[in-house]
Amino acid sequence: MTGRYKAYSEYKEYNSAWFDFLPSHWQSVSLKWTSHLYSGGTPSKDNLSFWENGSIPWLNSGAVNQSLIEKPSAFITRDAFNNSSAKWIPKQSLVMALAGQGKTKGMVAQLAIDSTCNQSMAAIVPSKDISSRFLFWWLTSNYQKIRNMAGGDLRDGLNLELLGSISSPIFDRKEQQKIANFLDHETAKIDTLIAKQEKLIELIQEKRQAVISNAVTKGLNPDVPMKDSGVEWLGEVPEHWDRSRLGFECSVKARLGWKGLKADEYVPEGYIFLATPNIKGSDIDFENVNYITKQRYDESPEIMLQENDLLVTKDGSTTGTTNLVRSLPEPATVNSSIAVIRSRGNIHPEYLYYFFVSTYTQNVIKRMQGGMGVPHLFQADLRWFHILLPSNIEQKSIAKYLDIQTAKCDLIIKKATNAIQLMKERKTALILAAVTGKIDVRDWRPKGIQ
Repeated sequence: MTGRYKAYSEYKEYNSAWFDFLPSHWQSVSLKWTSHLYSGGTPSKDNLSFWENGSIPWLNSGAVNQSLIEKPSAFITRDAFNNSSAKWIPKQSLVMALAGQGKTKGMVAQLAIDSTCNQSMAAIVPSKDISSRFLFWWLTSNYQKIRNMAGGDLRDGLNLELLGSISSPIFDRKEQQKIANFLDHETAKIDTLIAKQEKLIELIQEKRQAVISNAVTKGLNPDVPMKDSGVEWLGEVPEHWDRSRLGFECSVKARLGWKGLKADEYVPEGYIFLATPNIKGSDIDFENVNYITKQRYDESPEIMLQENDLLVTKDGSTTGTTNLVRSLPEPATVNSSIAVIRSRGNIHPEYLYYFFVSTYTQNVIKRMQGGMGVPHLFQADLRWFHILLPSNIEQKSIAKYLDIQTAKCDLIIKKATNAIQLMKERKTALILAAVTGKIDVRDWRPKGIQ
């Protein structure tokens, strides 16, 4: 990182968990001495009038995902403010999530507006000697360390005392602001590049899906005569294709409810027991699995997996997730959330896989589960499912064509994903180098500005 940028001329060592050394003219100080720290409050949700036609901005902990907060989570009334522990936080100040789901805890954002916040957030109002923007970058660079201060249990929250103990550098405010300006500019450039790669991935994924859907519903020859499929949302299909039901062409099996297993029945070694997370990738994950006893494996012979079985999740938010058993390293079975679909010979397994991941099939699955509190696919619904049947030779041709086309798309997606990861790593390293003084950006100017 220091290759493109010069270092400071002199450093001094620190025996600190927050930095090993700093430029010699910088100092280390606890956050509680440089900033006013306080938490907010939530007006009673039982009093609906507190939340109707309010004019006072109010934030919940999820607001920190905005980085720069320009819009509040809600508005509260003056009466709500007076009857709660909510407090005003001036704009330009920082807020940090003390608790929250997923990655929220420890995230920091800057306010573009005056606001209030809930009790799961801390207001960080720097003194006049501290650049809010520099402090934002400092805290951002220490996100994981700050999260770890709460302890190993992910449910544990941060508190004001812990925040106050965070060490941060202090030095001339103008120099702080130069570092902040540098990071604002350089990270914005990186973010733009990341966004372009993310857009590329999105477009390639859409193209990939379109290629699959077109091939399994229209075939590979655009000049063949077409006929009405008889299915409203499918439209026209090649005239020489047949239509059938999945249950006529395949067996559809799943673990019976009374044979469901509990976690305490898993064993260190035994027979592979696949769950939904194991089939979500491009290939089935046979490594990160649970194991069951031979007795439990033997009691459900109808779902003992074979090569070329199609696995489809039938419960929960991932309903419709599909994968194909292309190889079977060891004897395996599935949990009660996965249906096992096995061709009786008329359907090429790879063609059936692509048919199931097509937009047409995934939309039908959504219609089947519509209105349910917890999404679920019944085996009877799957058996009655319409499928298109080209000749076996044509099925193989379609599958081979899609193998080639999807591999091209997947390669582009992989390269873009790797590029994003490298850019994120560069961004993280750049922020840390700047806020700890490993690089000297006092003379930095944006290109074109002298």
